[in-house]
Amino acid sequence: MDGLTNIEVITLRRTFGFNELTPLKKNKIGQFFIEIIQEPMFILLLICGGLYFSLGEYLEGGIFISWIFVIILSTFYQRQKTEKALQALEKLSVSLSLVERDKVKVKIPSRELLPGDKVFVNEGGRIPADGIIEETKHILVDESILTGESISISKCSNKENPLNAQLYTGAMILQGSAIFRVTNIGDKTEMGKIGRLLEFKNEAETKLHREMKVLVRNLFIVAGIMSVLIVLAYYFSRGNFIQALLNGLAAAMSILPEEFPIVLSIFLALGAWRLTKKNVLTRKPSAIETLGSCSVLCCDKTGTLTQNKMEIIEVYCGNKRFEHKQFPVGNEAFDLLMQTARMASSKRPIEPMEVAISKHCNSVLSDDLQTVKEYPLSQALFAMTMVYPTETNEFLSCSKGAPEAIMELCKLDKKTSQELLKTANEMAITGQRVLGVTKGNWNQSTFPSTQQELTYDFVGFIGFEDPIRPEVPAAIAECYAAGIKIIMITGDFPTTAKTIAKHAGMQGDLNLLTGKEIEAMNKEELSLKMKETTIFARIVPEQKLHIIQALQRNGEVVAMTGDGVNDAPALKAADIGIAMGLKGTDVARESSALILLDDQFTSIVSAIRLGRRIYDNVQKALIYIIAIHIPIIGLTLFPAFFRELPIILMPMHIVFLELIIDPICSIAFESQKEERNIMKRKPRNAKTPFFGWEKISTSIYIGLLSC
Repeated sequence: MDGLTNIEVITLRRTFGFNELTPLKKNKIGQFFIEIIQEPMFILLLICGGLYFSLGEYLEGGIFISWIFVIILSTFYQRQKTEKALQALEKLSVSLSLVERDKVKVKIPSRELLPGDKVFVNEGGRIPADGIIEETKHILVDESILTGESISISKCSNKENPLNAQLYTGAMILQGSAIFRVTNIGDKTEMGKIGRLLEFKNEAETKLHREMKVLVRNLFIVAGIMSVLIVLAYYFSRGNFIQALLNGLAAAMSILPEEFPIVLSIFLALGAWRLTKKNVLTRKPSAIETLGSCSVLCCDKTGTLTQNKMEIIEVYCGNKRFEHKQFPVGNEAFDLLMQTARMASSKRPIEPMEVAISKHCNSVLSDDLQTVKEYPLSQALFAMTMVYPTETNEFLSCSKGAPEAIMELCKLDKKTSQELLKTANEMAITGQRVLGVTKGNWNQSTFPSTQQELTYDFVGFIGFEDPIRPEVPAAIAECYAAGIKIIMITGDFPTTAKTIAKHAGMQGDLNLLTGKEIEAMNKEELSLKMKETTIFARIVPEQKLHIIQALQRNGEVVAMTGDGVNDAPALKAADIGIAMGLKGTDVARESSALILLDDQFTSIVSAIRLGRRIYDNVQKALIYIIAIHIPIIGLTLFPAFFRELPIILMPMHIVFLELIIDPICSIAFESQKEERNIMKRKPRNAKTPFFGWEKISTSIYIGLLSC
């Protein structure tokens, strides 16, 4: 079938639009301003400004209004600056696609793809839309962006096997090429479907913001009652209602800690700036203070704990096993194993295991050496064979694949096969992915239809490992010392997941739950299991969300790291969503509160450390603010009840005292160094009030001493 015509493109565009995900809804500017001016302190400033304007005191009124706009604009500027930084970070996975339009191959922006388009893809590229393969040449794809599993998957054409001909948006082509027909674009793709799960999770305010609102609201009520009493007392003692009203407003302003949200904004803004120095971009500044009380860190295996690349750590050849540090030099059996495995691979390797093989192969495949026959991986036999001509007019067949498949190709006796498979299993039980390698000769000019009909001699096994990021073990150890529980969530096999967890330095019994086991549990059972489980294997995207919610039901403050589309719902639901900036998808970054610009696990620990420091220093600043309010309240109240005392402070004076002196002093608290052993103490109990009566009593006591 041919590709679309230009007339069809115009018609389909009206129906389907563009091949892009619908952006998440963002707060409008108007809503942002409404949220700001609904706060009690801004209402009070508006009242004071309006009163001065009504009295003809335009200078004083203008100053009040100016302060309101300064605060609003500074907060708005910080939000816009963060969003611009995010936009600069975002990069499209696919920019151009090769398609057939009006029977001519043309390159178009991937966002212009439509259902029915005929698309040509080659190794090294990404799939730009969901589709069905019509023609293919030994294509291998990596769908870890959707499944979380970094394994290569062989695909075939729709004619061969319709169930194995589906391609998904964002998947990487590791080997081969294909022509596929687009079936879904944008929100209709599998990536888009997962992205829509985010709409069902509403963002919740952090505990600190809720506490600050309650505290300011209560003080606002107290200030209102006392202001009425002061107005009445001043009026009956002095008889001037306007002055009584101004004195009452001054008292209200002295009682109400207007600086709380300002100081909190300063701390969070400076915290966001400090985090950028540690390669962490802050999308939601409120998450900074939540870092200080993080009690559980959930992380994905692929690309988070591991490097998402393969390296050879063990081989079996010449009836001997060799570990990485003991690979023999100049050993004929070892060189034959690597050379055969290399010849059974793509000439320009992209697939991680083939890249690892090429690093250990001493010889380079000549461009003149071309295959005369290729047998790709198939559902029937998980092995692939490359056939080359030789100088003796014979043909050399080189194969690699699953150990069981290689045993089948070699047609060994039962005893020998069992002994070799036992060796392969011993390698696999340590978490290795084992490939068998074999070679053979063919002396006929025609080739059989299947690779099973060729003749082979067993060569050896190669064991691969997806290496742990070098910084991960130390970072995990520091998390444990800080009382933070580490949980691994992966789509990989249980045995591999447990091995990776041990290598990464995860502690404890490493109890494991699989996706099937979770599926059979209700919410209560899952919440109970969460207390003793540290590894979750064979997990689907929806289950990640259930895990996060179960932890939160247990009272945990959860941080979640991830990079794929399948991580997005959990990132959105977590108290702190942390996305990978280099390898992460757009959906994952949009769903997160923090983004790691360098994808380094140590940056997460640095962010938690900084979050704890900010948490401590915010408490110190608020204690100071309440303490400094005590003498201000005294200077405002006494003239109302003692007629012989002059009026010392008017609203204008209090504005300057509280909105200039206090924030400047609070910056000094923000720059204070962290407490000793800050990462040696347990996270703060989430149920403990951030600024309870104990802290308020301490503040009042300090304030009374300063009078």
